Order: sequence, then structure tokens, then C-alpha cells
Amino acid sequence: MGSSRSPGLQMHSAISTGVLAKWFPVPETLYPRSAGIDISDASIKWLALAHQNENEPLVSWGEEPLAEGIVVSGIVQNVEALSVALKDVKKKLGGIQFAHAALPEEAAYVFNMHVPVGSRRENVLNMIEFEFGGRVPIAPGAAVYDFDVIMQQDDGVGEEIGVVVFPRDLAEAYAEAFRTAGIQLLSLEVEARSIARAISVDSVDEPITLLVDFGRTRTGFAVLKRGIPIFTSTVAVGGATMTRLLVEKMSLEPAAAEEFKNEKGLHAALGSEKSPEAEALLTTASALAEEVARHFHYWDTRRNEQGERVTPVGRVFLVGGSANLKGLPDYIAAKVQAPTTHPNVWQHVCSFDTYIPPIDRRESLQYATAIGLALRGV
Repeated sequence: MGSSRSPGLQMHSAISTGVLAKWFPVPETLYPRSAGIDISDASIKWLALAHQNENEPLVSWGEEPLAEGIVVSGIVQNVEALSVALKDVKKKLGGIQFAHAALPEEAAYVFNMHVPVGSRRENVLNMIEFEFGGRVPIAPGAAVYDFDVIMQQDDGVGEEIGVVVFPRDLAEAYAEAFRTAGIQLLSLEVEARSIARAISVDSVDEPITLLVDFGRTRTGFAVLKRGIPIFTSTVAVGGATMTRLLVEKMSLEPAAAEEFKNEKGLHAALGSEKSPEAEALLTTASALAEEVARHFHYWDTRRNEQGERVTPVGRVFLVGGSANLKGLPDYIAAKVQAPTTHPNVWQHVCSFDTYIPPIDRRESLQYATAIGLALRGV
């Protein structure tokens, strides 16, 4: 379980017999080619990678819009309609029949805990069940859950693990949509774990990271410890509000508003006083920065019984389509007094010295989840 090929949620309390098989350690050479499929309220993004001995790392990628109401706040409202959309995606996968997918952070319960070193997987799952009463407001029988090992030894207090729990009915709805679409689902995991797989180097000295996924209608937060989420949350702050206000106040077309955000952004807004563009951008940017600061300082100042800081946050990573707002990293860095950057989401896929991905740098930030999911299959 401590390997990079973690089992996802197709394990204990397995979802629908025959839909997601119980995980077992298959030799890497036997894994079928698979795609990473990221489903949001507004679209389905997919990306598939070649096996390591092939020259072109990317096999297939793209985005399929989702009609409003099919998925709402990450919850599938119309399984049949989602399945139809996935069938359209399948036609563009170049013959790939298998996929890894992410589940929405809005519905996840994520925490870390310690277990005795060397505990068997079955025993760890039983220990997690005992934690449900104080941490998860649903019964174990109504949930699917799994864990990743963060540290084999943690200062004598045992093995530290990161736990993810989802309502079973939510996971089953996603699994059913894939099954009906004719795509064999190999795993489900929380979005933050997928992104972390793309951006983390999983080293002992890697700083604890506050991951900020700034999307169109919402922003996801995750605290990553050695690439494993130990906390997630979501707030209703998104870049669409900026776009709408720019359209209204500056009479811009939506495409022009996006270009203004990405090319001028906060640099233009902060350089003028009470201008329409300043109000349009700073209202949302300020709300986002306040949420980032609140999450950052809470986790950065947590202490154990000995008064020692237990999760000192060393950096902030910004991903998501709205993270392309010009000047946003500097704006947030000033609020939290910590390095704030856009991570390289391609670092485990290729070296830019030998291959330049066909997805440009800005658009790549929207594919962070899909890239991390696709990495499970190579």
C-alpha cells in the first residue's frame, strides 16, 4: 500500500460486484493502457499517457462539455446523461477501454491518523472504521474508504496514514455511469490525491503544501504531506465571477474578459483606483486570498501536546483554470508570507528538454487532475 500505485477506492466495501474489482498487486507490465478522466459540474476532461518506452508521452486528451444539472457540486444528478457524455469521450480515447477517475472533494472526508507499524491492510481498515464515530458522519457500511501511507515511522507514534472516505451511493453513481458507457473503471480517488501525484516528488524533505485548485465556480483546498492529502475542503469562490463582472462592467466579450484576466489581471487592477476592472477582479481575488490565508495559518500553527508545530506549511501551489489570473501568486504570497507558485504538472510525464506537451502552460493547470489520474496507468 505504500507504493506509488495506491489502490484507490476499489477496495474495502467494493463498489458493485463486477464494476470495481478488489485491488491486488498486478505486475506493472500487465496494466492495460488507461485514461485519466476528470469530471466536474461543467465538463469532462481526459488524458491518456503512453507506456514509458514510447516516444510520444501523450496519447489522447480533450474536454467534453457537460450540460448544466447532470453533475451538481460533484454529485451525479443524472447517471444516464453522464453515461451518454462518457460514451462520447470514449469515442475519442483512441481505443482505450480503461480509466481512472476522481471523486469530488465536496463529498469527501479526509484525515490523517496513526496505526501500529507493520499493521496488515485488513487491520488498518478495521482501525479506520473505529474512527468513523468521531470523524465521519456516515456509517462504515454506507461508505467506501481507503488509505495511503505517509510515513512508515513517525517519531515513535506509529505509521502515519492519510484516509479518504466517500458516501457509497455517490461512488456507485460514478461507477454505474462508467459501466453503462462501456469504460472499465480501474480506480476512484479524491481529486486532491490525483493532483498531488502530478505535482509532488514524495520525498522526506518535501515541505507540507497547501494546494489551491482555483476553478470556474469553486475552489478546492488540500493540505498535502509527502504528496498525500490529510485535509480537503471546498469554498464557493470561482473565476467565473471575475469573468461575469468584467463582461458587465467593461462590456467585454467572455473571451476578451478571460484574456484580460490572464494577460493583465491583478497587475492592472492594483495599478488603478476604483476602476471597473479593479472592482471586478479584486472582489473575487480578495475573497480567495482570505480563504487561502485562513487555511494556511490554521494548519501552519497547529501544535501537538508538546507544543511542537505538527503541520508547518512551507508553500502554496495554485492549479485550476482560474489560477492563470495574472499576478495571483504574488498577491497570495503577500497574504501568507510563503512561496506561492504554479507547479509543473508535467514533471512526472516528461522533461521539457526532450518533449513539449501540446497542451500549453496555462491550459495545463486545468488538466492537473487528469494528468495525475493518467499517471496511475503508466
